[in-house]
Amino acid sequence: MPLTDTWRNNELPPLSLYIHVPWCVKKCPYCDFNSHVLTGEIPEDHYLKAIVEDLASDLTLVQGRRIQTVFIGGGTPSLMSPDFYKRLFHQLRKHLNFADGAEITLEANPGTVEQHRFQGFRAAGINRLSIGIQSFNAQRLKALGRIHDDKAAHSAIEAAQNAGFDNFNLDLMHGLPGQTPEQAIADLEAAMAWEPPHLSWYQLTLEPNTEFYSRPPQLPDEDHLWEIYRQGSDYLHQQGFTDYEVSAWSRPGMASRHNLNYWMFGDYLALGAGAHGKITLRNGEIRRFWKTRQPDAYLNRIGSRTAGSQVIEADERPLEFLMNALRLTSGVPENLFTERTGLPLSTVAVKLEALRTENLLEPGRIQTTELGQRYLNSLLERFL
Repeated sequence: MPLTDTWRNNELPPLSLYIHVPWCVKKCPYCDFNSHVLTGEIPEDHYLKAIVEDLASDLTLVQGRRIQTVFIGGGTPSLMSPDFYKRLFHQLRKHLNFADGAEITLEANPGTVEQHRFQGFRAAGINRLSIGIQSFNAQRLKALGRIHDDKAAHSAIEAAQNAGFDNFNLDLMHGLPGQTPEQAIADLEAAMAWEPPHLSWYQLTLEPNTEFYSRPPQLPDEDHLWEIYRQGSDYLHQQGFTDYEVSAWSRPGMASRHNLNYWMFGDYLALGAGAHGKITLRNGEIRRFWKTRQPDAYLNRIGSRTAGSQVIEADERPLEFLMNALRLTSGVPENLFTERTGLPLSTVAVKLEALRTENLLEPGRIQTTELGQRYLNSLLERFL
């Protein structure tokens, strides 16, 4: 497949930064992320040094671009002290140029933060929070193995608002063990009381290599799951939210800019144990890479912490692009395909038109119809 000259004309995709903090107080039974139960004190100084060394090895990947967004995920990033983030961003800004008004998000779990800690995070330069509530129901939280209860969930949101965070996400799950549709809607109603600008609302799934996968809990049946989703979607729309992505809901203008860069096949650097990144090079190559996964190995490695990388070949790019872009309910303009993959639209034009004929895609845009969204996995299989 011929590549275009897009990247040779200095039109590289936007660049974000993902930072992973691998430690947590307790491993949740549904979690398949790279998280490790903390024993003893967090080695903040050692981890900061490792991240700075990691960044130094990856600076050539920046290629003159500014950092548009940052997301600090985990694990439980709010276990780290505000001073850690103050020193981290001091080091990052020595080596990276940040766009004016860059969105900088920190994941925080109730039970690991107090108000003065949120104030410290904000002073360090963090301007958005993603708070891992999961549920406001004490019984459901216990079933999920969470370390916080419903009171701690409310207290964390209050503390964040008191610290001046007006841009924040509440992370909620549905389809929980023993959950009824009424309980799922009650969670959304509890969230709305705090007037959040953004919600992540997604169904619990049983992932391999988790405790729940080995010993599955009793989850709601398909009829109950559909009723939860139907009632919840109707309620959130009534509250002025738009489901701009499969599991992301926002008020107007408050969509996560970092996640939008993912879905629009943008680039992102990766720092921290187990972090994954994607970079477009000016020679037309697109490469995914990942960092050393185990915290001790990451801490004690010298120089580059990259554990492996893989080129996204030209014949793989259409599916990679569409798997991301079609998660957006409004889709993307057709010209973005060429801008982000380096391939002419003619590469996929015949298949796109066939899907439009079947009422699975909207005309003139890479966007699913309501029917196409329902059969998204089958639609994507056409591009294998």
